[in-house]
Amino acid sequence: MVTLNSFNIIGISVRTTNKNNKSAEDIGKLWDQFFSENFSGKIPNKLSSNIYAIYTDYKSNYTEEYTTILGLQVKSLEHIPDGLIGRHFSDENFEVITARGEMPKAVVNAWIDIWNRDRELQRKYTYDFEVYDDKSQKGENSEVKIYLSTNKK
Repeated sequence: MVTLNSFNIIGISVRTTNKNNKSAEDIGKLWDQFFSENFSGKIPNKLSSNIYAIYTDYKSNYTEEYTTILGLQVKSLEHIPDGLIGRHFSDENFEVITARGEMPKAVVNAWIDIWNRDRELQRKYTYDFEVYDDKSQKGENSEVKIYLSTNKK
């Protein structure tokens, strides 16, 4: 488990659910939009080019509605361009899981495992996220870190 300090994100979002495989469709479209409209280039004050996929505003848990945000970590939320959203995320404790293999299949498989272990992981459902950095672009040797907010101490 790790404790991370608060951070700010600017990006785009969608409200979705895992029911009827809706999230796969909605989040796939969000990724397509993020790249096709070059949102990385529109985000001011970015701290790096790492893409964050954040899952937040859970109605209850992974079986109900939640919001997905794709964006970049930024220094401040003072200037949010039109068409984008800005969010502040508070300090939180996380369980870290590493998805390894061909993307996005490795991340999908990791989430299936997480959902199967939901109770054991003691998820808090404040916000969870994935970080896509240079390691996420290495074919079958790719790695993506998944951070799960947890009630564990």
